[in-house]
Amino acid sequence: MNRDELGKAILNAAYLEGDFVLRSGRRSRYYLDKYLFTTKPAILSAIADEMARMLPEGVQRIAGTVLGAVPLATALSLKTGVPSIIVRKAQKDHGTQKTVEGEWEKGERVVLVEDVLTTGGAALAAAENLRGMGMDVAGVIAVIDRQEGARESFAEKEIPFQAVFTKASLGI
Repeated sequence: MNRDELGKAILNAAYLEGDFVLRSGRRSRYYLDKYLFTTKPAILSAIADEMARMLPEGVQRIAGTVLGAVPLATALSLKTGVPSIIVRKAQKDHGTQKTVEGEWEKGERVVLVEDVLTTGGAALAAAENLRGMGMDVAGVIAVIDRQEGARESFAEKEIPFQAVFTKASLGI
């Protein structure tokens, strides 16, 4: 699937119109339901192909946040052979009580993958969490940037940011 076909496939699978409240608290007339594209193998595989081309040099781990970005991190890990880790929003209160699942070491270069970003708040918190644990956040790669402040938020924290698609490139 080429890039144009992928964009159309994502829109056909996941673009919804209506009245939605986003994680950022903002209201929107449209919603891109990540579960409607990350659960389709052909689309997920094509997204991983695109993200693999964007992967920064020397990355040692691919991080995905619970729950939406885990399929993306796993697919990208399978495509590239780079191990993945899972980032929780909060520490578990049972078992190992970790905020990051999987093997990793301080100083490793990690890229955080995300699905659809508006302001980037949750992804920025995850990136700061990874930094706080001693990892070098080499960047954030999103499937879609809604172009509502995420890029600027990452720039403020000096975290490189890329998106496979933007709202504009999808024609929204």
